Amino acid sequence: MTTSSTPMVQIDDVHKRFGQLEVLRGISISVEKGRTVCIIGPSGSGKSTLLRCVNHLESIERGRILVDGTMVGYRDVKGKLKELPSRVVANQRRDIGMVFQRFNLFPHLTAMQNVIEAPIHVRKLKKRDAIERGMGLLRKVGLEDKANNYPSQLSGGQQQRVAIARALAMEPKVMMFDEATSALDPELVGEVLRVMEQLAHEGMTMLVVTHEMAFAREAADEVCFMDRGVVCERGDPDELFAHPREERTRTFLRAILAPQAG
Repeated sequence: MTTSSTPMVQIDDVHKRFGQLEVLRGISISVEKGRTVCIIGPSGSGKSTLLRCVNHLESIERGRILVDGTMVGYRDVKGKLKELPSRVVANQRRDIGMVFQRFNLFPHLTAMQNVIEAPIHVRKLKKRDAIERGMGLLRKVGLEDKANNYPSQLSGGQQQRVAIARALAMEPKVMMFDEATSALDPELVGEVLRVMEQLAHEGMTMLVVTHEMAFAREAADEVCFMDRGVVCERGDPDELFAHPREERTRTFLRAILAPQAG
């Protein structure tokens, strides 16, 4: 995998509140180009909120987030954050692919139409070129034969794979996955994870929130364990899973891995 001196994603000392609740308490994570970082941890630890802050679906109170060297959502004015206009943020989001827990496909559009909608209207791609690229992406996620099917005619796993193809169609610099398999029936999880693993092996820069520990161990270059709004531990997947340093990490892994082992 390729790496560079400037991280593709740089999260520095990010703080986020919802009222009196401090959800993120000084998070710092970097993702080098071509690498995959998985974030694990219990529900309510701030993992999903962090991803939403990266593409400025949520504001932050302090810190900074950069994608490919450009600060997302804000500019620095004498050490203070000044929010950018919404049209500027919308342009920044083009470079950040996001796959949510729910598929969020347009129900009245076919799989192909879902994939080509944004490239045509946002990137101003010619329809013929968008369809050609869209078919390649549907082929990549194993759904070339479902191009003309509507979401209601697809399984949950197939819908999520279309959502991945749709995000890839914008040619993002980084892909983010927020518990992309949590809404799926267990037997459909594998087909989505295989696509994500393929992207990781191909060198797509990825920031992944997941409860799939086997995926994190196999596909990630680094794993971060979050709890109560902080990164408690981070490191090589094999080392973190086999020899976690922090007691909180050990407790979490015992609780989540024991049922999977059974």
